Amino acid sequence: MKINDTQRIGAYRTYQQQTDARANPLSGKRRKDEVQFSAEAMELLGSQRAEDPNRSQRIDSLKNEVASGTYHVDSGKLAEKLLPFVRE
Repeated sequence: MKINDTQRIGAYRTYQQQTDARANPLSGKRRKDEVQFSAEAMELLGSQRAEDPNRSQRIDSLKNEVASGTYHVDSGKLAEKLLPFVRE
């Protein structure tokens, strides 16, 4: 039985052909990926940065409780929140 690596080489060649196809044929340079954020996303990002100090204090206290092992989850409230999703 003969074992060779032709499948790996073929996979590499396929990848190389795809990246070559993305190159701009006029300038010979490859295109760069771009990301654009919508206005809604920018608004959400701005609201997260402008959060009130009470929220950050609450988050810090929750982190401390979890780290020390004193954080307790109210199972009744958890069940109330999950119930609508289970019913669907």
